[in-house]
Parts: sequence; C-alpha cells; structure tokens
Amino acid sequence: MTDLFYDLEFLEDGRTIELISIGMVCDDGREYYAVNRDMPVRKIRKHAWLMENVVPGLPKGHGDRRNHVPKSWLFDYADPVVKRRDQIADDVMDFIRAAGPDVELWANYGAYDHVCLAQLWGPMIALPDGVPMFTHDIQQERARLGFRWDDLPQQESGEHNALADARHNQTVRRWLAEQKETDHV
Repeated sequence: MTDLFYDLEFLEDGRTIELISIGMVCDDGREYYAVNRDMPVRKIRKHAWLMENVVPGLPKGHGDRRNHVPKSWLFDYADPVVKRRDQIADDVMDFIRAAGPDVELWANYGAYDHVCLAQLWGPMIALPDGVPMFTHDIQQERARLGFRWDDLPQQESGEHNALADARHNQTVRRWLAEQKETDHV
C-alpha cells in the first residue's frame, strides 16, 4: 500500500467547487504542485478569505520577473507551476498511477478536496483507472483513535499553500500511525 497525501485550495459557493491549486506528496518521495491557470480570478477577488489566506501563497514574480508581473494579477502566469486545468488533470492522473496499484489517498477534511479532485476528469464515473474513488480523512482517523485536534502536530508555516498543506498531512498521518502502533487505542 502506498499513501498519497494531498490538499486542494478551491473556491466554493455552495453549488460549485473550483480548483485554485493542488499539492500532492507521495510516500515514495515524489511531490506535485500546480496552480490552475483557468481559476475564476474575478470571483476569487471578491472572496476576502481566499484573498487573505490563499492568494498570498500563489507564485509571484521572482527576480527580474517581479518587475514584469502586473500588480493586478493574483499570480505569475509565466511560473512553470501555473498550468491549464486539463494539463493538471493529466499530471495528477500520472502522479497517482505512478504510486502503484494499491494507492490510498489521504486529506485533511477531505470531502470537498475529493470532489474537486474527481471533477478534474468530469463526473465521478469518469475517474481514470488507478484513481481511487474515495479519500481517507485524517480527521476521521484522529477521532477514531481518540485524539483531539490540539494533540496533532501543528503546521509551522505555509498554511493554505496546497503543497505545504499536503506535506503537513503526511506528517500528521505518520504521527497518527505511530500512535496506533504504540497501542494508544
């Protein structure tokens, strides 16, 4: 079994979930991060929480590029992690498949993450072979093992950056697995 940890940042309005960015970390050491070039920028600009918490973690111009990225842009469109949604779908499918036939997806409060992930390929029935139909939830595992939120390792930085959050998900899941092995339950 290979564990794959992920996080998505997204805009949701109670009816739709729209991808902003995705981070994935696999137990085999690989990582993937992408920002959706096709995200609904106008809607995001109107969402105070996303503007305060998610947008600052998106790629900005670096070095000479910093002077060529208009201040009105939410992110640097020329950054190599910024990709079209269909490219992200292909990359993610390949990333998951490379983990092998027995991959388990893990996310923190992962219900919406899984829906947004599945929608990369359309409706749920269109999931490509090798992409699991469900995500294990770290919070469910925490509760099952009898821990409180405050018992878990805390994320030191990068909160609401999809890749930083995916890395932290791996840390928390490994910690929970260690506690289970020491017969905490």
